[in-house]
Amino acid sequence: MTTTAPAQLATLTEALQAFERGAHTAATLSTLARQQTALLAALPPRYGEVLLNLLDRLESSALFSEESCSFSQKDLVANLQMWVEKARSALAAA
Repeated sequence: MTTTAPAQLATLTEALQAFERGAHTAATLSTLARQQTALLAALPPRYGEVLLNLLDRLESSALFSEESCSFSQKDLVANLQMWVEKARSALAAA
């Protein structure tokens, strides 16, 4: 298992890309993201809060069709990508 924060960020990035391709479900992505404990520990606490909120919303959106859900999966994926970029910057600055 990968234990460094940068390696876990890479794992999360790959999982997000797999989700976008349809190779992962929202539940798989969420579970994998939540397992990246070294990454979350290396970032300010707010990053964890935001990530968990986005993952909860993504899981909720997967329960409904795109039209009937108040959360757009495309928007959530874009927000997750933004989170990844900000996390990468935060790790680089640390």
